[in-house]
Amino acid sequence: MKYLVINGPNLNLLGKREPGIYGENSYASLCENLKAFGREHGVEVDCFQSNHEGAIVDAIQQADGVYEGIVMNPGAYTHYSVAILDALKAVDVPCVEVHISNIHQREEFRHKSVTAPACVGQICGLGLFGYQAALSYFLSRKKVGKESFH
Repeated sequence: MKYLVINGPNLNLLGKREPGIYGENSYASLCENLKAFGREHGVEVDCFQSNHEGAIVDAIQQADGVYEGIVMNPGAYTHYSVAILDALKAVDVPCVEVHISNIHQREEFRHKSVTAPACVGQICGLGLFGYQAALSYFLSRKKVGKESFH
């Protein structure tokens, strides 16, 4: 069983960018922790990050038939990327959207996610634990089958 974690723009700057909002852990630390979590549960976790919308669309499309689920933090693309929304709708891979901060407590423009309607759920405000929570959701559902995600 394999899961893909996709991170969008500026998430490669974790630990440096606004640590009061996003924390002090680095992106490399996040990925290593998620991979270790996967190993503890007998699954593989791959991490992908890009500041480019098209690369994220490509990663979603290439996930079809390869991964059991996607955990995605689209970053700023959350609020306006119809291309990412369409890519998620085009593949048969369930996705959980994750945000480190509580997007509903921030600026008004961050309250709306255009990508969430293509996801099975959204987790926000739990810090980096949100990624693990999303993976835990998939792990708890893996015995039920794909149809349970739709």
